[in-house]
Amino acid sequence: MKNVLITLFAVALFAACSTSDTTENAAFVTMLGSDTLAVEQFQKTDTSIAAQVILRSPETRFSTYLLDWDENGGIEEMARTDYPASTGFAGEGNIVQTIIRDGDSLNIEITRDEERISYKAPYEEGVLPFIDMVHWPFEIAFNNAVETGQDTVNQPLLSGKRISNFVIAAIEGDSMTIRHPFRGVMGVNVSPEGNLEHLDAGLTTRKLKVYRHDALDMDALSERFSSNPIGELSGAVSTEFSFGGTNFRVDYGSPKKRDRVLFGNIVPYGEVWRTGANRATHFYTSNDLTFGDLEVPAGEYTLFTIPEEDGGTLIINSETGQNGNSYDESQDLGRVSMNVNTKEDVTEAFTITVEETDEGGRINLIWGNTVYYRDFEIH
Repeated sequence: MKNVLITLFAVALFAACSTSDTTENAAFVTMLGSDTLAVEQFQKTDTSIAAQVILRSPETRFSTYLLDWDENGGIEEMARTDYPASTGFAGEGNIVQTIIRDGDSLNIEITRDEERISYKAPYEEGVLPFIDMVHWPFEIAFNNAVETGQDTVNQPLLSGKRISNFVIAAIEGDSMTIRHPFRGVMGVNVSPEGNLEHLDAGLTTRKLKVYRHDALDMDALSERFSSNPIGELSGAVSTEFSFGGTNFRVDYGSPKKRDRVLFGNIVPYGEVWRTGANRATHFYTSNDLTFGDLEVPAGEYTLFTIPEEDGGTLIINSETGQNGNSYDESQDLGRVSMNVNTKEDVTEAFTITVEETDEGGRINLIWGNTVYYRDFEIH
């Protein structure tokens, strides 16, 4: 089975054939700020797609995918093969995932750490795989959406055992949008056939951009990226501070600047910001505090902010354990104003510190050249 699928992939991706007039070759480059997050090269026919993908977060991963779809544009069968980072696509690959449609079910088999896991997921008409930070499935989704001739299409995408609906909407001309169920809306430019030309996720939590190319030198890119991953996109940070007889702890996701314009751009002014990434930012104090007139009893809270060019608002929320996208205003303990300063040096990774002052303490939110801060007293 393994050798058959690898051979099928090689044939689909590399061999010239009599159906070349219905075959399209293209590539995607995914950028996160100034960093290349992923590169993809694929060959697409009327019923299948074969793709090579180099993904650089958290480690560099080399994968190939072979997908055949049914008459409704959904998964008929798919195989993913991973290759060693040390050799890239020149090495021996191992099939790590297969998906095969069986009536109204999808039979899924995953190999992880030499353990084989099998399970079923529901089949929905037109369902495609969702692969985080990989965009060739979107190419098929937009092709299918354009073919329907409808202004709005619900595109089911499979992740694990769950199917989620991504809403594709035609705007005007070559402009469309696709809405991620919880990350937000992405703007897209497509060709008349629905080929993905450019994707801008600047309004989502990921902030990445995707560009179409005719071809990539995958051998050269494999050599360049094999030992050069970009690590976690927004690594988890847990930091403790102690002063004034009080212990503090801050837990947050730390996105990086990556040569991007931060506040007023990827972090809009006047909107609630998760103040970090991934899980909501958590703040613990062992003693009671006051932020101006706001009393904050000892305990754990989550922090959100509304940045403004001249300051903004710090929100202290009583709910804990939630994702940063899950802000519930009804759970606010209170809101206080923030101050803002600029500095000459650049802080690449978003950083939160709690420091001692003559009057008590100060919480600092530091990113790029900007520092938002708020003073408090300890009781």
